[in-house]
Amino acid sequence: MKRPAQRLYVGGEWVEPDRGHYEVVDPATEEVVGLAPEASRDQVYEAAAAARDAFEAWSRTAPEERAAVLDRAADVIQREFDAYADLARAETGATTGTARGMQVAVGVSRFRRYAKGALEPVEQGLPPQINEAGPMGRAGIFGALAARRPVGVVTCITSYNNPWANPAGKVAPALAIGNTVVVKPAPQDPLSVYRMAEALAEAGAPPGVVNVVSGSRREVGEAAVDSPDVDMVSFTGSTAVGQRIGEVCGRGMKRQLMELGGKGAAVVFDDADLDSAVMGIGTTFAFYSGQICTAPTRVLAQRGIYERLVEKLTGFVGFMKVGDPAEPGTVVGPVISAAHRERIESYVELGKKEGARLVVGGERPDAARGFYVAPTLFADCTNEMRVVREEIFGPVVVVVPFDDEEEGIALANDSDYGLIDYVWSGDVARAFRVARRLRAGGVGINTIGRNMEAPFGGFKKSGVGRDVGSYALHAYSELQAIVWPGG
Repeated sequence: MKRPAQRLYVGGEWVEPDRGHYEVVDPATEEVVGLAPEASRDQVYEAAAAARDAFEAWSRTAPEERAAVLDRAADVIQREFDAYADLARAETGATTGTARGMQVAVGVSRFRRYAKGALEPVEQGLPPQINEAGPMGRAGIFGALAARRPVGVVTCITSYNNPWANPAGKVAPALAIGNTVVVKPAPQDPLSVYRMAEALAEAGAPPGVVNVVSGSRREVGEAAVDSPDVDMVSFTGSTAVGQRIGEVCGRGMKRQLMELGGKGAAVVFDDADLDSAVMGIGTTFAFYSGQICTAPTRVLAQRGIYERLVEKLTGFVGFMKVGDPAEPGTVVGPVISAAHRERIESYVELGKKEGARLVVGGERPDAARGFYVAPTLFADCTNEMRVVREEIFGPVVVVVPFDDEEEGIALANDSDYGLIDYVWSGDVARAFRVARRLRAGGVGINTIGRNMEAPFGGFKKSGVGRDVGSYALHAYSELQAIVWPGG
C-alpha cells in the first residue's frame, strides 16, 4: 500500500519536515509502506511550544467537552477501521487478526474509555481536622480537598509493537484530564499515529492540543524529552532507553511514566492444568511474534511436570503457521526489522553456547522476503544464562526446572525485571500465596488475560508508575491540596 509523503502535525497544521523523509518498510514483504517525516530538533521544540500555548485553554475546558472530542475521535477511527487496520498490519507485520482486534480495536476502546474517564471526579473531600491554637494561628476546624490537576505538556514516546493501542493508552487519558501532548512515535511504524492525529483533528481537538513529530534520528526523541516546555514524559520501550530518559527528566524534575522491559516468569506447578499453561505460554511465539513485554518468556517448571510441559510446548509450536501475516491461518508473522531479527538470532546462538538444549526452532524460516524468526524453545536452562536473564523480545521461550515452591519463587524473583509474572496451579490458595510474593507489577493466575481496569506497570527495571483504567488518569495528573477554615 503506497502513501504520499507524510507531513508532521504541529500546532494544528500539517508541516513539511526539515530533514526530509525516510522509508517505512513492511516487515513481511520488505516493500515501502510510505514515507515518514524526519523532524528537526527545532520542529520538535516548536511542537512542544504549541502544546504549551494550547494548554491553558484546553485544561480549562469542561470535562464534557473533552469527553466529546475523545468520543468523536473513536467514531472516526471506527469509520476508517479497515484502512487503519491494513496500514497497521503493513507497518508492523502483525497478522490481520492482531492488527484488527488488538491494535485498531483496542485504540477505539481506549478513546471510548477515557471519554468516560474525562467525567470521573477529580476532587475528593477529606475529613475535617481540629487544630489547637498555636504558632500557626487560632484554634479551628479546617476542611481539605484533594484535587487532581493536569500535569501540563506530556511527551508520549510510543513503542513499535502496537501503534494504536499504545499511543491511544497515553494520548486519551492525558487529554481527558486536561493535558496537551507531543507524540513521538516509534520510527519503524509512525504512519498509524498520524492517522490518529487526523482523527483527533476531525473530532475537534483544538490546534496544539495534539502534536505528532517523528524521525529515525536520536535527536527527535531527545528534543521531545529535553524541551523546556515539556512537563512529563510517558515512555514505552526498552529499559536502557528508559534509563537515559529518566536521567534527563531528573535534571528538569519532569514527571515520568515508564513502561519498560520484561522477562515474565511463568511458574508452573506439578498440579497445573498443562494445556492451559501451554496455551498461555504459547502466546509468546504468536502474539506480535514475541515482541511484547508482558510475554511469559521465562518458564519455571516443577520437576514433576517438566518433561511433559516441554513436550507439550514442542507440539504446540508444530501447529503454528509461520508466514505472510495477511494470509488466513498465519499465526506467527515477521519481527519488525532485519536488525531485530539478527538480534534475536544472536540470542539463539548464545543460548546454544551457554549450554541450553535447543528443542525446536532456532533456524530462519524459508521465506524469500520478510524478517521471519522461527518460534524457538530452549530447555534445561539455568537462571544464570543470559537467554534467561535478558529480554530477547522475540518468539523465544526458555524453560528452567525447579523442585519446590520456595525455589520457584526465588527463581522468579531472581531477575532485573518485574512487569508481569504468571502462576499455574490447581491449588488456588497456593497460587495466590505465591502471587503475593512475586516482585512483579502484575500476576496472572492460570491465565494470561488482563483486567483492563487494573493498574499496569512494573517493579524494578520494568518501569516507574502505573496506568490503565482510572490509574492512567492519576498518572497524568498532579495532586493539589486545598485547605480552608471552617465556621
